[in-house]
Amino acid sequence: MRIGIIIGSTRPGRNGDRVARWVRDRTVEYAGDTAEFDLVDLQDYQLPLLDEPVPALRAPGQQPHTRRWAECIGSYDAFIFVTPEYNTAPPASLTNAINFLHREWGGKPVAYVGYGIYGAVMAVQKLRAQAGVLRMADIGPQVALTLSEDFVNFTDFQPREPHTAAVHGLVDELLAWARALAPLRPALVS
Repeated sequence: MRIGIIIGSTRPGRNGDRVARWVRDRTVEYAGDTAEFDLVDLQDYQLPLLDEPVPALRAPGQQPHTRRWAECIGSYDAFIFVTPEYNTAPPASLTNAINFLHREWGGKPVAYVGYGIYGAVMAVQKLRAQAGVLRMADIGPQVALTLSEDFVNFTDFQPREPHTAAVHGLVDELLAWARALAPLRPALVS
């Protein structure tokens, strides 16, 4: 199993890269050799605002950046979205990256680690709605990191210890769904 941990923010001075590395370290330490956990940084893909002339549901992307992004996402069996919350929503960079593709997301489970004033709960709700349309298996556990309790001065990431157990539970459910869906995926995305 290959799990992509997607860093949803591309904002200068972001916390997402530190949060995502912490998630990856907890998942690797916990799950060991049962899966491969990779960081997928949206900054590395430099996706413009959606510039494909045909919706991803109808045809694969034509732009080189879309094909590169599709190859990356298509290679994973499941995802963990690491997202901040901006004005009750996920960052535009993450929503835009999701919108570039369709088939590559389908039949795969997705979990969420959110950070923000209230743990990015509202941003994750919006991502859950988007996941359903894409035929992703939206799993229940969510790790909600708050700026007031898991960051010193709102910037220095220092998660509370109970979050480690929450990541372990998230990984258990994500891997169970990924294994269950793997043989069904062709029927779910056709």
